[in-house]
Amino acid sequence: MIETLRPGAHALNARVALFDFDGTLSLIRSGWVEEMVPMMVEILLDLKSGETEEQLHAIVMEYVSRLTGRQTIYQMIEFAEQIAKRGGKPEDPLVYKHMYLDRLMVKIKSRIDDLEAERISPETWLVPGSIALLDGLKERGLKLYLASGTDDKYVKHETAILGLNKYFGPHVYGALDDYKSFSKAILIKQIIDSAENKGDEFLGFGDGYVEIENVKAVGGVAVGVASEEPECSKVDLWKRERLVNSGADWIVPHFNVPTAKLLSTLFPE
Repeated sequence: MIETLRPGAHALNARVALFDFDGTLSLIRSGWVEEMVPMMVEILLDLKSGETEEQLHAIVMEYVSRLTGRQTIYQMIEFAEQIAKRGGKPEDPLVYKHMYLDRLMVKIKSRIDDLEAERISPETWLVPGSIALLDGLKERGLKLYLASGTDDKYVKHETAILGLNKYFGPHVYGALDDYKSFSKAILIKQIIDSAENKGDEFLGFGDGYVEIENVKAVGGVAVGVASEEPECSKVDLWKRERLVNSGADWIVPHFNVPTAKLLSTLFPE
């Protein structure tokens, strides 16, 4: 269940663990693609460019997938460019971002309500093994950071209702409307520039290429989480391919592989 892509890789130098949120720890937003892509296809179809719904769906899926892991606004910037290419007059990308978020909130409202009211356990909407992994990293003295392409206010709220605040404390960072002022790469640079940590002291966890590439770029090691959501019982082959190409050192479908085995793989005696 743990695929080692770089034999001999280890996280023994790690002092910082950087986590992506959606699809890496949280499953609250599982199914977001099924809201974003149809919205974009519907609007592009209205432009009557002569392309079929199937052709537009393939085009939208390509750039949505390519930009997954970056802040949501980047997918909307690309969408606005696609509208303009077909002779349309696009709105500001922020308009499309909030349109998409409104649709997504309808889908996930009951999940959030159930968590807020404590009608269900947070582990219902966590990638299996998340809590045990976070406990294990904390026990080893690692500082935990969470960085997400989802809007900051949502990430902070969803982190809280999933019971993750005790692990990350103030180190929870999400996207801002001023999207150029925040990215995962910027966060990593800030941590390094603070002189507290070096690049090879980073251990990254993510289901998208962005966080994997960012951690690898500074000399850290990374675990690719190729979970087939929402069950997370097996590897999603499409995610796996992207994570392999991004330089991940290990691939897992979830953290319950079992967790003790994952920890001993990362931190061999």
